[in-house]
Amino acid sequence: MTEPLHTLESAYDIEDEYRPEPEPIPLPPAWLDGSLRIGIHTSIAGDIAESLNTARKLGCNALQIFSASPRMWGSGATTRIAEVNSNRFRALRLELGLGPVVIHDNYLINLAASHPVLKVRSIQTLHNELVRAVQLGADFLVVHPGSRGEMSVEQAIDAIAQSIRQASRGLKLGGLRILIENTSGMGTAIGWNFEEVAKLLDRLDNLPMGVCLDTAHLFHAGYDISSEEGLERTLERIEQTIGLERVYVLHMNDSKTPLGSRVDRHEHIGKGKIGLEAFRRILTHPLLSATGPHGLPGRAFILETPIEAPGDDRRNVRALWELTGIPVDQAPDAEDGFSMLRSARAIKAAERETRPRAKVKTAAKRKMKVTPHKGKKTKTNRSAKRKA
Repeated sequence: MTEPLHTLESAYDIEDEYRPEPEPIPLPPAWLDGSLRIGIHTSIAGDIAESLNTARKLGCNALQIFSASPRMWGSGATTRIAEVNSNRFRALRLELGLGPVVIHDNYLINLAASHPVLKVRSIQTLHNELVRAVQLGADFLVVHPGSRGEMSVEQAIDAIAQSIRQASRGLKLGGLRILIENTSGMGTAIGWNFEEVAKLLDRLDNLPMGVCLDTAHLFHAGYDISSEEGLERTLERIEQTIGLERVYVLHMNDSKTPLGSRVDRHEHIGKGKIGLEAFRRILTHPLLSATGPHGLPGRAFILETPIEAPGDDRRNVRALWELTGIPVDQAPDAEDGFSMLRSARAIKAAERETRPRAKVKTAAKRKMKVTPHKGKKTKTNRSAKRKA
């Protein structure tokens, strides 16, 4: 039998010259490893990238920020973040391994506004929020639905959905997801019950959407998460309406006001009406853990508790870690004594360090008598006057 001919040369296809290398499949970010993610809302004052260091110093592995002043409409100059600053933010975040990064929207936005000027401003401001969130590589943007005024609930939900669609038009959101936050139910606020939130999500099924649940808002709206039975009923209701798999972030806040008050007042963890044990149940509940039946890797528990005295922020973060049952040596390290709110004594000490030193007169100069020119009064020091 004749043996086949063998050659080292392979067939050449001219088309190979024009076939680009396939894009490598990106690796999932480190914060999606299934570990518990606990964070706090940190300040961007002075330097937006420094908010990342603040979270690390407080013992967090996640964080929430504003991307601009939350109480100002802003202008064209504040639409975008300078590229050098957004690049620094991204690089430092990668270095510190923090995530998810959550951005909270502007407080002035009312996506259900009927007044045309307020509506246009709200849509434009939300658009700007989305632009900055994409620039920073944020994972979630938390949005308040708005107040309906004299509209019906259905009309308001339609208006909110339309506003979000307009604000996101023309943008490539990448990995950014928009989260609707539940409200306390003050006035005519939309989103205080799960049914309203679910209807809004259904109208936006063409966008990457999800939910941020605030524990204090749940309690204010009448969902009794303070008891074991109440928490079970609440989680069951969430699953029947929104779906637990769409809850990406939980704002962890105790409440100053009682169950069903409809008044939004946050309190330190364990110091309010919800109570310490309730937060322990939330943090360890199998339906909310990353490995449970409705597990969601990267689901974050973010504090928005008040900072009334230096160290309040660090103590609230530590309280959450302790309630998880994770050993202290396995939780992120916090920097001793660090707080976003410095004591008055520390501020004065820092001011003294930076204040220009006043010139001190020598003893010889203090005793020296100055002889005046003719016609002018004599200048002398106190010691000379006393001797006279």
